[in-house]
Amino acid sequence: MDDIDRAILRELQVDGRIPYAELGPKVGLSPSAARHRLQRLLDTKAVQVVGVTDPMTMGQQTMALLGLRIGGDSRAVADELSRHEEVVYTVLTSGRYDLFTEVVCGRPSDLLDFINDVVRAVEGVASVESFPYFAIHTHRFLWEVD
Repeated sequence: MDDIDRAILRELQVDGRIPYAELGPKVGLSPSAARHRLQRLLDTKAVQVVGVTDPMTMGQQTMALLGLRIGGDSRAVADELSRHEEVVYTVLTSGRYDLFTEVVCGRPSDLLDFINDVVRAVEGVASVESFPYFAIHTHRFLWEVD
């Protein structure tokens, strides 16, 4: 990946639907060269284009990060949790928690039910700590492309 590839990625972080006619000049290429470069990044799986939804606009008003301590196989717990539609992602970690799981639910009572009825019922879950958060304004984090 060279400087032009990184410039393309920075532009795509700002606007993933930027037309090649605008992208090319911004990164010092013609539109067709920009299209070719981006296609190469997609073909080599260096870049993946995905749609990201905003839970708030989809009627999901309650979001939380769950810190889990596991007394057993963390991977098995992560696999089980990832089968539920409320789970956005689950990651294995080191430190105080064995897993972090982000969940999105319709209402606070749905979150409580999910934690008590689903998460705590998974074999190997020793404890759960919930960190609810409120997305009043949408904020996108841009990753530094090095």
